[in-house]
Amino acid sequence: MTTSFSTGAAKNRKAYQKGPVVLRGSQIPTSTSDQRLLSNTNQTDWVHNDPWRVMRIQSEFVEGFGALAEIGPAISVFGSARTKADHPDYLLAEEAARLIVERGYAVITGGGPGVMEAANKGAHEAGGLSIGLGIELPFEEGMNQYVDLGVNFRYFFARKTMFLKYSSGFVVLPGGFGTFDELFEALTLVQTQKVTEFSIVLVGKEYWSPLVDWLKNTVAERGMINPKDLDLFQIVETAQEAVQIVADRADEIRVNGQDGQPVKG
Repeated sequence: MTTSFSTGAAKNRKAYQKGPVVLRGSQIPTSTSDQRLLSNTNQTDWVHNDPWRVMRIQSEFVEGFGALAEIGPAISVFGSARTKADHPDYLLAEEAARLIVERGYAVITGGGPGVMEAANKGAHEAGGLSIGLGIELPFEEGMNQYVDLGVNFRYFFARKTMFLKYSSGFVVLPGGFGTFDELFEALTLVQTQKVTEFSIVLVGKEYWSPLVDWLKNTVAERGMINPKDLDLFQIVETAQEAVQIVADRADEIRVNGQDGQPVKG
């Protein structure tokens, strides 16, 4: 029997992750679940479709909670999907993940390439639990090879809930809009006390200092945030500093609880 493409071509076929389903070729859709959910058209199909979509959203929360309920304490690492394997940030993410594992924590990432892959690699090779929380995107190809436990999501809000619920803190390396989204959501929830006792550490002073200067000299100066809100995060230069801050605080909470009282039993 002959085939229309070579074995090599078959191996290079781009895969698309749609929830738990893998699609290739003509089966890849032209839109994502998030796009369809947020579409604001004049059609009335949403009256019939959106109530049923709630069931799918509910299932994502159920699947996420079920998969992650027993992972134990964990720390999330964020950063650019575009970071190459020979970039210093890639190596720093590997080191940070290894140190996180040595402190007794699992590592959670977005499961993609770049910094996410580096952190999953560091955790996996250190013998720790390497977790990936993937997202349905038209230009992503699924989990990186170093993820030991992966959960795919259609909806960003369900995915971000899992990051915050199951993480004891965030280590944030240089990244783009996705990294900013995760960072500022965490800052907002800590600032509004929806999440308490949660450490956020930015790694890379050269990269993050201009953002902090803007927050301080423009946003806080104009009264848009309280100057004390700038204390919700810290900036460091090394993996060792980042992990020490996040893990030390997480250890303290594990021992004493969020209210400062010793945890019983």
